[in-house]
Amino acid sequence: MSQIIDLRSDTVTRPSAAMREAMADAPVGDDVFGEDPTVNRLQEYVADLFGKEKGLYCVSGTQTNQTAIKTHTQPGDEIIAEDGCHILNYESGAPGLLSGVLIRTIHGKNGAFTAEQVEERIRPLAYHHPRTALIEIENTHNRAGGTIFPSEEISRIRRLADKHHLPMHLDGARIWNAAIASGISFKEYAKYFDSVSVCFSKGLGAPVGSMLLGNAEFITRAHKYRKIFGGGMRQAGIIAAGALYAVQNNIPRLVEDHQKARSMAEALAASPHFEIDLSTVQTNIVIFKVVSEKYRACDIVEAMKKENVLMFEIGGEKIRAVCHLDISFEMMNKVVQIIGNL
Repeated sequence: MSQIIDLRSDTVTRPSAAMREAMADAPVGDDVFGEDPTVNRLQEYVADLFGKEKGLYCVSGTQTNQTAIKTHTQPGDEIIAEDGCHILNYESGAPGLLSGVLIRTIHGKNGAFTAEQVEERIRPLAYHHPRTALIEIENTHNRAGGTIFPSEEISRIRRLADKHHLPMHLDGARIWNAAIASGISFKEYAKYFDSVSVCFSKGLGAPVGSMLLGNAEFITRAHKYRKIFGGGMRQAGIIAAGALYAVQNNIPRLVEDHQKARSMAEALAASPHFEIDLSTVQTNIVIFKVVSEKYRACDIVEAMKKENVLMFEIGGEKIRAVCHLDISFEMMNKVVQIIGNL
């Protein structure tokens, strides 16, 4: 059987033999009682990596984001976020369902927005307005194509947030990619935010898990909401060990995923069938538009599937491809060759 090249997402990665061994050997306990040594070690390790006091291991990025939102807000409050953000588009309406909050959006550029745009959306203190309660930033930005939010603008937004006494949350599911591509440390990115969500099951290749980071008081309150949302786990060290292995071993190699994405993007740019802004290909995600009179996006997805290459159609005319550790350079060379022959 021909080898499948799965570019639908970096969530399709499978644990390596070394990761599976670490998981099999992990000491475990009851995490609801705070007694799982592997979970505790993971939480301490990642919190230190980002310069935060505490970490809370959760099953998914949706759970970390929604736990953070619930901890920061009250029903009837409003969050300021970019209109393509994950919490609005890909978390099943959870902010409204779980926290009873609204999202006031900003139309950003490549997933980023400015302090001036934020200030325009902060509600005045009047009884007939919802209360602005949180500013949320996604970095890297999935829907924009893995783009990096400029750190200088994050700093400006933080100063504005302090002026208005507003907390900030970072959806940093792929912050690992942003740090590797930009050279900015995890601590530097995290220092501007009151809470940070990071994911282990995308580019880092762990099978399960994300983490919410913040100060001790925030994480204590968030711990209760994780329980309410069904996130209390027992002998979770088995999966936490995979996440710990991923963080300790798989961060430096992310640069390879970025190189693969760039090679694919350049092949797409050279084809008359596609349109792509190469400036947006900053990490491991490639989003391109089908402009051919010969093909539609669904035709390209099907044609690639017949060549055992899986991609993801978005928005009717665009396609997303995501590079990850299970995609070799040899596989990517094959993808580039197929694109050239279309």
